[in-house]
Amino acid sequence: MTADGTAGDAPAEPHHEGLGSRLNWLRAGVLGANDGVVSTAGLVLGVAGATDDATALLTAGLAGLLAGSLSMAAGEYVSVSTQRDSERAALDLEQEELTRTPEAELEELAGLYRDKGLSPALALEVATQLTAHDALGAHAETELGIDPDELTNPWQAAWASFLSFTVGALLPLLAMVLPPAWIRLYVTVGAVLAALALCGWVSARLGRAPVPAAVLRNVAGGAVAMGVTYLAGALLGAAGG
Repeated sequence: MTADGTAGDAPAEPHHEGLGSRLNWLRAGVLGANDGVVSTAGLVLGVAGATDDATALLTAGLAGLLAGSLSMAAGEYVSVSTQRDSERAALDLEQEELTRTPEAELEELAGLYRDKGLSPALALEVATQLTAHDALGAHAETELGIDPDELTNPWQAAWASFLSFTVGALLPLLAMVLPPAWIRLYVTVGAVLAALALCGWVSARLGRAPVPAAVLRNVAGGAVAMGVTYLAGALLGAAGG
């Protein structure tokens, strides 16, 4: 702190616009990869319970990878497109109200700031200045919780889901088909559990949640899924034989 009360050369705390949005996308990517790991591991282990033929395992794994990644991408595109349409409709309605009844909208905005704890005079002053600067942006952020300049992007969501699921699915697939037959099951289970522990750790850190509980839930859920699908494949294989 300098004599004039400024911060001197101390580095300013970074306040990046859209940081929360980027963290949400990163978290969604981690969860997509987690889904790819679990679903593909369950699929290839189920097939491995019925047969040790490498071609059958590779075919099943690739089919599951492609179907899962496309399904994730399509689902995200539809979901985020619906969200974007809703956001646009809300913004259009807000803009119409600002054009038709600007005084009422100014009082509404001031009331929102009063609800946040500002005095009536200060709330009105803040609302007036923000309205003069960007009326729609002020109402969108305070009233709707929307940033008009950062609406959700369905194509970005679709590609993020497709790629994250694919990356996650490749791990159990390669772990199953590359090692020798006598060890592939152990390699796959070990690799999947390690990947699930990592996904649980990353998602917990991003969400500022307790890490041990998140890792334990993730690993336990994956272990149960692999055990059930392997047992089902073994039973079906025995019945077919």
